[in-house]
Amino acid sequence: MSVSVEKDFDVVIGLETHVQMSTNTKCFCSCKVEFGAEPNTNVCPVCLALPGSLPVLNKRALDFAIKASLALNCKVHQLSIFARKNYFYPDLPKGYQISQYDKPLATDGYIDIKVDGKTQRVRIHRLHMEEDAGKTIHEGKKSYVDLNRAGTPLMEIVTEPDITSAVGARLYLEKLRNIMRYIGVSDADMEKGQLRCDVNISLKPKGSKTLGTKVEIKNLNSFRFVQKAIEYEILRQAKMLEKGENIIQETRLFDASANKTFTMRTKEEAHDYRYFPDPDLLPVRITIEYIQKIKQTLPELPDEKEKRYVQEYGLTEYDAGVLVADKDLASFFEETVNLYPKNPKVTANWIINELLGRLNEKGINIKESPVKPEHIAQLVKLIDEKVISGKIAKEVFGEVFETQKSPEEIVEQKGLKQITDPEEIRKIIEDIIKSNPKEVEKYKAGNTKLIGFFVGQVMKATKGKANPQLVNKLLNQLLNS
Repeated sequence: MSVSVEKDFDVVIGLETHVQMSTNTKCFCSCKVEFGAEPNTNVCPVCLALPGSLPVLNKRALDFAIKASLALNCKVHQLSIFARKNYFYPDLPKGYQISQYDKPLATDGYIDIKVDGKTQRVRIHRLHMEEDAGKTIHEGKKSYVDLNRAGTPLMEIVTEPDITSAVGARLYLEKLRNIMRYIGVSDADMEKGQLRCDVNISLKPKGSKTLGTKVEIKNLNSFRFVQKAIEYEILRQAKMLEKGENIIQETRLFDASANKTFTMRTKEEAHDYRYFPDPDLLPVRITIEYIQKIKQTLPELPDEKEKRYVQEYGLTEYDAGVLVADKDLASFFEETVNLYPKNPKVTANWIINELLGRLNEKGINIKESPVKPEHIAQLVKLIDEKVISGKIAKEVFGEVFETQKSPEEIVEQKGLKQITDPEEIRKIIEDIIKSNPKEVEKYKAGNTKLIGFFVGQVMKATKGKANPQLVNKLLNQLLNS
C-alpha cells in the first residue's frame, strides 16, 4: 500500500524554541556571557551553585524578554514567578534549573508566515524566561563539564500545534530568528547554540478532531536539519499508521549523516520535574507603564517593513520579502536607496539578483560584501543617466566585486561610457547595412525578426557601448527607408 501523507493524514507540529539573549552577563549573576571562552573561566559561586550563594535577576534580560514578547504579539503579564525545575544532570550544578512554570512572563502571541504564497498564523502559547545549563563535552571514554554557559539567560518560546509541514516549521524558525535580530535581543545563531529547537509531531486521519500520539525530536541545530528531521518523521509515522501499527510516545534524535530519527527515550522514562516557586527570587511585578515604555523601543518589524517596501518603493511582495528576511540586507538596501532614491525597483533587482548571487557563490554574507551600498547606488545612477548600458553595467559590477573600485572609476579607466551620439551610431549602422545586403533584402521582404541580427552587429561593432534604444530607433529608420 503506497503512503500518501497529504491525502490520508493531517500533520500537526508544535515547536519549543530556546533563544539565548544577547546580554553581557548571565541571568542571575554578573558572570560574562561569552561564546568560545576557555572552559570554566566565566563562573562564580552563583552559577557554580556553591552553598550560600543567591541569585539576582538580570534586569536587562527581563527587558529583552518583554521586548521579544511584544514583538511576537504576546500578552505580557504584570505578575510572573520563577520556579525550580528539578532534575539531575552533570552540567546542572544546582540540581534544578531556574525557569517559569504556571506563571510565565507572556502568553497568547503569534507569528504569521507565508507558505506557498498563503499566510498562515502560528499561535504562540507562551514565552517564559529561564537559565541555560552548562555543557557536557565527550572525548572518547571521558566526559568533561564546562559551566561557562550555566546561567545564560534564555527565552523558551512554545507554539500551539498550528504548523502543518516541515517547510512551515523551517519558515517559522527563520521568521523567529529574524524578529529576534531586528529587535536586537539575540543573534539567534543556531551554530553557536543561541537558538535551539525541539519539535513535537503527530499525524491524525484527514479531517479527524482527535490528535494523534505525539513524538518529540530534540536538539535540532540547523534550519535544514529541522526540515529534514520532520520530513523523515512524518513519513515514518505515516508508514506505521498505514500498516495499522501504533505510534509510541517517545523522544527521538536526528542523525544528520543517516538522514533519519532514532529513539532516545520512551514516555516511561520521562521526567517529573516537581516544579515549585523559587524561594530565593521575588515574584516579577511589572507595571503597564513599564511595558508601554519598552514597547516604544521596538523598531520597524519585518512584516511592517515588507508592507512599506511594497507601498513606498513599488517592490513586488517577493522582492520585499527577500530583502526584509535579513536585517542586514534590509539595512543595505535602505542605505543604497538613501544614496540614490530615484529607482528603488532597479536597485532591489541589482541587490537580489546580482549581489546575492555572487555572495552565495563565495559563501559570504551581506556584512562581508566587497560591494557596498555606494557602489550599487552609483551603478544604478550611471544606467539611469545612460552613461552605461545594462549589459556594460554587469561587466562593471563584476569588476567592482573583485577590486572594490567605484563604478565611475572603472567606467573611466576602461572607456566603457555608452555611445549616445546619433551621428556616430548612424555611421556604424550604415556600414553594417552595406556589409549585409542579403540580410537587408530578407528583412525588407518581411523577415522582421532579423532586426535582432542587426542590433547584435551594432553592439559587436561598439563593444556593447551603443545606446540600445537609439540603436533600435535608427535601425528602424534606416531599414524601413
